[in-house]
Amino acid sequence: MYAYPVELTPDEDGGFVVAFPDMPYGVTEGDDEDEALMNAVGALETVIIGLMGDKEDIPAPSRPKRGQRTVTLPALSAAKVALYQTMRAQGIRKAELARRMGLHMPQVDRLLDLRHSSRFDQIDMALRVLGKSLTIEIRDAA
Repeated sequence: MYAYPVELTPDEDGGFVVAFPDMPYGVTEGDDEDEALMNAVGALETVIIGLMGDKEDIPAPSRPKRGQRTVTLPALSAAKVALYQTMRAQGIRKAELARRMGLHMPQVDRLLDLRHSSRFDQIDMALRVLGKSLTIEIRDAA
């Protein structure tokens, strides 16, 4: 669901630079393709954290071009982004979500913090009070 196409470009030093065409900013690098793509996951999360902090929309990933590499958000981060997007779509603020869930604001802040190790059941509960449910799907690796 959150597999973002990347532009992977060799640099002068023999490494690779990764950029995200769907994001307003965010670039990283690595000594080889694998390292660059591994670093890209953290860079993508950092961009999304910035967008969420600025209360901006999270751009949907475009369809990758034939042969184009993608970087996928980890499942927990994807669930948190889905919660954030659901809240924005419904016009629900964190205080209202906290009220509906019977939680304190710091607990809701952690549910939306991509760097915090929330539990899936907590995110599922948050989505349920918003009329959604969390579904996990297992697919063959590419």
